Amino acid sequence: MRQKRAKTYRKLMHLYSMSFGFRQPYQILVDSEMCQIAIDAKLDLIKQFSTVLQGNVKPMITQCCMHELYLQGKARQPAVDLAKTFERRKCNHREAIPGDECLSGVVGDTNKHRYVVATQSQSLRNGLRIIPAVPVIHINRAVMVLEPPSEATLKAKELTEEQSLRPSAPELATVPRDKPVPKKRKGPKGPNPLSVKKKKNSNPETSTRPSQKTKAESLDTSSSTAQLPGQKRKRDSQDDKCEEQSVGMTNAAQNIASTRTRKRRRKAPAVSPSSP
Repeated sequence: MRQKRAKTYRKLMHLYSMSFGFRQPYQILVDSEMCQIAIDAKLDLIKQFSTVLQGNVKPMITQCCMHELYLQGKARQPAVDLAKTFERRKCNHREAIPGDECLSGVVGDTNKHRYVVATQSQSLRNGLRIIPAVPVIHINRAVMVLEPPSEATLKAKELTEEQSLRPSAPELATVPRDKPVPKKRKGPKGPNPLSVKKKKNSNPETSTRPSQKTKAESLDTSSSTAQLPGQKRKRDSQDDKCEEQSVGMTNAAQNIASTRTRKRRRKAPAVSPSSP
């Protein structure tokens, strides 16, 4: 199989699996005519089915289709032997009916069991295109072909996608309803709080920083005490007090030193009496 055709078949089976629940191994209903053509063209049906559907397969045949093969005599014995290797699907028909009617009855109106139908009957294929989600396989010039999805299948796919997007009534009942949010009234907008300057504290007792007046006074006092170059330093009352304290301290130190010297005077040596 060519790569382009295999890619398209893979996309088709992905559509059936995602939208309608097809799973591997795919169940394939085979009619009697498909078995005869496979024997004449020397095709390996199981290998061809797995190549076309891009996965594992499980071929099945109904009792009515087997009865059609038996009616054709010993000339079609290889086709009967091939059909016996397939799984037997019960169709619940007491008397054998034509294979097309049997397969359409097994598929039903909705293809509940997810069957893939492999048939060479043109009338059966036309009837299956009306039913959604029914992949159809046929052989064209010794090449097995998977038909594109019908219009009914595409419409059913769109409906399933819409239902998946819209929740059902019981799901809506379980969803908690949010309280309506009140709408904000539109009004004049105030200034940006980051751009507004903070007000200064007018109470000097509570303010931690010194005011501008105290700073100015400190600058004036420092400037008044500073001595300019080439100018004599003026004597203040504080300087006089410092000098008096220093003079008093020197006098006290001299008095202490004089008392110590007085105490340290040595006594005069005693005069010994002269001998007679």
